Amino acid sequence: MSFNITKSIFTILLTIVFSIQTIVSLCQEAFTAKHINGLEWRHIGPFRGGRSCAIIGVSSRPETFLMGTTGGGIWKTKDTGLHWENISDGFFGGSIGAIEVASSDPNIIWVGEGEQTIRGNVSPGKGIWKSDDGGKNWVKMGLDQTRHIVRIKCHPKNPDIVLVAALGNVFKSHPDRGIFKTTDGGKSWKKVLFVNDSTGAAELCFDPVNPRIVFATTWNMRRSAHQMSSGGPGSGLWLSTDGGDHWKNISSHEGLPTGIWGISTVAVAPSNNDVIYAMIENENGGLFRSNDAGKTWKLVNSERKIRQRAWYFSRICIHPKNPDEVYALNVSLHKSTDGGKTFNTVNTQHADHHDMWFNPEQPNYIAVANDGGGQISDDNGKHWSPQNNQPTAQFYRVTTDNHHPFRIYVAQQDNSTIRIHHRTEGYSIGANDWEPTAGGESGHIAIDPMNPEIVYGGSYGGYLNRYDHQRNISRSINVWPDNPLGHGAEKLKYRFQWNFPLFFSPHKPTRLYAASNHLHVSEDEGNSWRTISPDLTRNDSSKMKASGGPITKDNTSVEYYCTIFAAAESPRIKDLLWIGTDDGLVHVSMNGGNSWTNVTPIELPAWTMINSIEPDPHQDGGCYLAATGYKNGDFLPYLFKTKDYGKTWKKITTGISSEHFTRVLRADPVRSGLLYSGTEYGIYVSLNDGVNWQSLQLNLPIVPITDLTVKEDFLIAATQGRSLWLIDDLGPLRQYQANSKNKKHILFQPKSVLRTDGGSTDSKFSGTNHPAGAILYFYIDSIQAKDSFSFFCIDSNKDTIGRWSNSFSDEFTEKIKLKSGCNKLEFSLRKKPAKSFDGMVLWWAGLQAAKPRLGNYKMYIQGPGLFDSTEIRVIRNKKYPTSDEDVEQQYQFIDAIRKSIDKAHKAIIEMRDIKKQLNDFCNALDKNSKTDSLFILKEAIDSTLNKIENELYQTKSKSNQDPINFPIKLTNKLAHLIALYEHGNYPPTTQAEVYRSETDELIQEQLKLYEDIKNGSLRYFNQKIREAELDFIKPKNVK
Repeated sequence: MSFNITKSIFTILLTIVFSIQTIVSLCQEAFTAKHINGLEWRHIGPFRGGRSCAIIGVSSRPETFLMGTTGGGIWKTKDTGLHWENISDGFFGGSIGAIEVASSDPNIIWVGEGEQTIRGNVSPGKGIWKSDDGGKNWVKMGLDQTRHIVRIKCHPKNPDIVLVAALGNVFKSHPDRGIFKTTDGGKSWKKVLFVNDSTGAAELCFDPVNPRIVFATTWNMRRSAHQMSSGGPGSGLWLSTDGGDHWKNISSHEGLPTGIWGISTVAVAPSNNDVIYAMIENENGGLFRSNDAGKTWKLVNSERKIRQRAWYFSRICIHPKNPDEVYALNVSLHKSTDGGKTFNTVNTQHADHHDMWFNPEQPNYIAVANDGGGQISDDNGKHWSPQNNQPTAQFYRVTTDNHHPFRIYVAQQDNSTIRIHHRTEGYSIGANDWEPTAGGESGHIAIDPMNPEIVYGGSYGGYLNRYDHQRNISRSINVWPDNPLGHGAEKLKYRFQWNFPLFFSPHKPTRLYAASNHLHVSEDEGNSWRTISPDLTRNDSSKMKASGGPITKDNTSVEYYCTIFAAAESPRIKDLLWIGTDDGLVHVSMNGGNSWTNVTPIELPAWTMINSIEPDPHQDGGCYLAATGYKNGDFLPYLFKTKDYGKTWKKITTGISSEHFTRVLRADPVRSGLLYSGTEYGIYVSLNDGVNWQSLQLNLPIVPITDLTVKEDFLIAATQGRSLWLIDDLGPLRQYQANSKNKKHILFQPKSVLRTDGGSTDSKFSGTNHPAGAILYFYIDSIQAKDSFSFFCIDSNKDTIGRWSNSFSDEFTEKIKLKSGCNKLEFSLRKKPAKSFDGMVLWWAGLQAAKPRLGNYKMYIQGPGLFDSTEIRVIRNKKYPTSDEDVEQQYQFIDAIRKSIDKAHKAIIEMRDIKKQLNDFCNALDKNSKTDSLFILKEAIDSTLNKIENELYQTKSKSNQDPINFPIKLTNKLAHLIALYEHGNYPPTTQAEVYRSETDELIQEQLKLYEDIKNGSLRYFNQKIREAELDFIKPKNVK
């Protein structure tokens, strides 16, 4: 009998692989949204406004305004910009290009998706929305394929008549662009102005007197991954005299420029409809004015400051009462009071202005939208509402450091990079908890693995610097210090993308990588660089020309193409490098860059940008990539994985919606096959290595996810328009197994609890802090109204820390709500605070229990057919240079104080109750020879109890400042030690312990006197009552 060993081994391996895939696949099949619906995203800020391109007010409600943001949806303020609230969450989100409030009914609001500032990373939209109740509810009203809606105008008398200006798909030719009209409130739409499939509408306005007269502009433009084109056939100025049903091109009217037009905008003066302004991108362009309703025109200003970067700006706004007061929106906000002849700059909160609105009845109310969000003025532009109250930042990449607790690093569009604490020792994450760091608005950030105070950051133009936070020192360390601004990429020595990769080796902490179209490495903190790869891109010179033409060039490196866009070194194998380019290539080097192999997935469409690349942390030859083709007009998701160093790839997008194009994929470092993907419209998770995906959106708003990172137990998401969010504990995702499918209950192992100060409170101006104490997740397959579940937690001494139940509450048990599916319980591991009483006034004191002691706690859960338990471990905060013994000393010190104060305050409550009973009893007695001794004894007891209480507590203090007048007493003095020494993780000082002991002795002396009263005079009083056959008095049992 023959035996083929090779064939047999191959068969066995195939069987093993198939079995593993089957188990993994079963895990995802059993896993449903119900298993994770207890997880939550926590928003940490920062509150620093990101780009807004649309803003409007409600003329009849002058303090109410609406703002549309880039990626962040719709926001509303009712107090002139002091507070903003999102009103689109739960309905839609993402990039907003236009907002309109019907002047005839302010409850009717229209919103168009897809911003009009078509940057290189612009996000498209999916149509138009309508609200009939001021933004409480929204209904989708079509126009899905218009992609970028830049202006909406309601008929001033009939809110069912609406005109919409749409740029259309900016990345490819498409017929759904131009001017659209509805006469039935959005039920049906008619395309009333269409020029060609490359020309969309850029502006739209009614004549303020006659709504049958409408002006519009059209714009031939195109975005691609490597170029922006502004101008060409079809661009122009248009007029309708029948309410938008028919249009006439008036671009050739007298005084208007000849030749190629780019973007143009138009506005009619509300106070004089003969006066019209137009900003036109043209070789001889600028601000034009007509004094005869558009019949003839005159160039009134061609200054570069009001027309630079025309495609990004160009909007104009006219004062509602003065036709000569006109505003040009550009980098700065420019104001003219002489009909556009001269302009002066108006100071606002931020640069790069995209929209402006005047209240037509009260024009001192003004709103502007810029790259810092929305700002409101109620004094004609002298002062503006803040930008640091809007959590709408747009971030690029996200990373973390090795500080304890770790910090998060991101770069904000048109702002600085920042590092921000993921949790604080306060009760929120505010402006004091983040700061600028290395790099610029668009860059990757890399933190020295050995010293988190040393940070490296990139930005556009190949800029790179090293920042020392400890010394506040910055050093430029560009790989090649050639400033390319204004130039195309074809003649550059190195092509650095706007968002070029920068990262440290996971194997050699002094090795820093940076990527252009080559991969570069430095071993000496950027002092010198060497190139370790050839050009790894397609190197197509036809896609490296200057961008922005044919009229205005625009070269900031956003459009620099044929560059490395994603790069990483395997965390498992030293010198195993993976490279992904923006022109759709993937390379691998297994020898530190000495040689490279093209391993581009066959199924990946050509020129599809590799947006992220992720070496598998669990398999040597494994790697994942996320690619996106939206800059080619392709909105499909592209995720791939390889297990053999890129020799073969498998597409893994099952379960991801067809238009949720993918930006990032990250592998969980703890659980093999657990993957997270960020898309244009949210986050997905896979438990089976990408075989299937399901939503991980939970409470996260609909927003583009630009990057993800996993740190410890946390999943961190950078967004384009809603700042930073994270999940605090990935335990349920990491612990769920296929055999959990039939389990009625699952108690997940909670993560370790950091022994630290702080907690979480709601705030409209700051991020949400990590909750204090423990986070427990538990799954209940189905819960009925009659089902009772109880939880109780004990410490290592078997002392009960807390009790919870869904069916009852008492003084020891907190009632909680439970649901079918995954439940979340957040609770403090502190014991109960010292007792307080009504009217208590303490000065600089604390009654709280000590932070939990280090070690293991036990949580038990009991319910129908269930009794289970899990351990919760409390760990030391390594931020503090102290030992476990120091922490235990602190715990014992604070706990001793708490117990002493608790006993004293309970005694005070008892004494007050005794005095009340004595008074009530004696007031009901007749004073005679039989009762005289009781009255005398009552007075003596009263007097003694008063003296004891006044030694323990200052009874004269009735308001917060009274202790300045009336000296504090013993329990206040002891409680002051809690205020001084409970924070941090330090042991008490020698003097603190001596003082505690001395003060506690004084308290015990008073409590001894009280015990003497209870056991002596009070018993004697009751004895006298019994002898007189009267009711007796006893102390109240105070818990």
